[in-house]
Amino acid sequence: MAKRILVAVDGSTEARDALAFAASEWPDAELTALHVINPADSATGADGGFPGAADQWYDSAKQRGERILTEATAAVDRDIETRLEVGRPTATILGVAGGEKRVGDDDDPGEPFDHVVLASQGRTGLSRVLLGSVAEGVVRRSEVPVTVVR
Repeated sequence: MAKRILVAVDGSTEARDALAFAASEWPDAELTALHVINPADSATGADGGFPGAADQWYDSAKQRGERILTEATAAVDRDIETRLEVGRPTATILGVAGGEKRVGDDDDPGEPFDHVVLASQGRTGLSRVLLGSVAEGVVRRSEVPVTVVR
């Protein structure tokens, strides 16, 4: 039985549904909602070239991530830890699931998770090839069980 479950949330309805599923499926488990800020998004999120553009983009992305975590956890009637990380989504989800510590947090024991839950956007065909699939990458490379909610 899973004791620590990591649930990836990206602001989509599907991700909120995945968090609700995890909460109902494993009522006694410790849940952590993870949102990953993808630095690759900065090329489109900031007006490049002017001083402070990267800082402005990061501040905006961090606020958005905190809002996504707040909204997702508020929709579930139980305590849920939250975690906001920066990195490529697949690699970051796998790293956190494997017990990577929070950057700069020496008090974090870095304990691995027993299970990962995430949503699938249901992309198929060419769009999946062009956009990639976080869910597929996590399923293929995870060392712990993964549940994909559709």
